[in-house]
Amino acid sequence: MPDEVVRFSTEFWYDFQSLNTMITIHPQYIKDTAGKNLVILPQEEFDILMEELDDIVDVRLYDEAKKDDTGERIPMDEAFKMIDEMQKQ
Repeated sequence: MPDEVVRFSTEFWYDFQSLNTMITIHPQYIKDTAGKNLVILPQEEFDILMEELDDIVDVRLYDEAKKDDTGERIPMDEAFKMIDEMQKQ
């Protein structure tokens, strides 16, 4: 853990509008002895942010896939066979 030179805490509200989610985070800002700025979050808040970011990535991937959709569909049993084959490799 770096030596704390400067430390303060602020409460933020982040509104992930695309997901209609409101999150309160309590970052603590510190500087290490080299003057590098660092941010510390409680583990629970960090985990929530990581979950939200993962959801945002999923939405973006879905939107991208939807944009390239040709309408072709694969029957579910065939899709499962393809997945099983990929996992064996």
